[in-house]
Amino acid sequence: MTIPPDILAVDDTVEVEIEKLIAGGDGLARSQGVPIFVPLSAPGDRLRLRIIERRPSYARAEIVEILQSGPERREAPCEHFANCGGCSLQHIEDEAQTRWKVSAARETLERLGSVAHDVPDRVVRGDSWHYRLRTQLRLEGEPGRASVGYFARASHKLVSVRTCAVLAEPLEEFVVGLAERLDHRVPRRLDAALGDDGAITCGPVLPGLPKGTVSRRVGDFRYEYDARTFFQAHAGLLGEFVEAVVGREEGEVAYDLYAGVGLFALPLARRYRQVVAVEGDSNASRYLRNNAQKAGLANMATIGSAVESWIVQLPEGVDRVVVDPPRQGLSLHVRGALKRLRPKRLTYASCHPAALARDLKALARRFTLESLVYLDLFPQTGHIEIVAQLRSLE
Repeated sequence: MTIPPDILAVDDTVEVEIEKLIAGGDGLARSQGVPIFVPLSAPGDRLRLRIIERRPSYARAEIVEILQSGPERREAPCEHFANCGGCSLQHIEDEAQTRWKVSAARETLERLGSVAHDVPDRVVRGDSWHYRLRTQLRLEGEPGRASVGYFARASHKLVSVRTCAVLAEPLEEFVVGLAERLDHRVPRRLDAALGDDGAITCGPVLPGLPKGTVSRRVGDFRYEYDARTFFQAHAGLLGEFVEAVVGREEGEVAYDLYAGVGLFALPLARRYRQVVAVEGDSNASRYLRNNAQKAGLANMATIGSAVESWIVQLPEGVDRVVVDPPRQGLSLHVRGALKRLRPKRLTYASCHPAALARDLKALARRFTLESLVYLDLFPQTGHIEIVAQLRSLE
């Protein structure tokens, strides 16, 4: 639908009420028939807005004044929230965040993916604070006088932080004291990851900063990784995430694509006679292989290859395929291969409801969607993880 541009132009001010949150965490309001997306708003808020962007079918706006707060709005606990881009929902009560995010994800799956509203699902929550095991910091300045923090919302301007209550406490302490450690060079970006024992590793490697490998136990397995390697960030929900993906299915052969360091592949190897794990990142692939060897999983093969190029080797009709692709979802090539080769069971983990909806719609002619699990792995942000279990129609 195209709405005439003279209805709500940039810099116009309007008074609205926020209806709900949409996928990603913005609030949705309407004025003169125009949908308006509003960051940092809460359902039920009555607001005075200024239009900052106008498109043919919608507008974006910023809050000028809160006329009346919605029932779930609160004062954001973090002193940096007004400017820092790391969090987007601290102004909404914790349990309400999850409820609205799940509602928005369900609507996205129904609208874009034609997912039936009665597909069985469940919601999993964990700690809302001090949960993150990893962080990506931004820095600027000179040794001894560096600023450490995160980009401002919708900007590349650095917001220096004195605290960050979504980080696990040892990681928060490290971040707060980081500037004093940088006495040789100040990188523009620094990754840091936390292990079970409180050990921290950083990348790039710099004098005076911890380096090397850390590890974390999830269920029966221990996973090693470093700051350069992707690993799920919510300390308290790793076990439930693995259970939601792996489940109780058993069989002959399972394939774990985009396997990372083996979070799903290792427990799959307890339930299938053979597991093949495919990971394109060379560093993650090295940890994947080492983690499998240290776990004594002789029935697990690791392949260091991009899924997009390897997928032609997937046999037809295998028992199980697990995919946990990057945020943008499955490529057209991978989707086509899965439709053509029809594994008996397909498990899809996604942190992007719209990408998942697109892929589920494309797969619908070959697979039936059995269940969904929504896991709030990213409290205080607009993101949510979804695990979809599918079964081949043939």
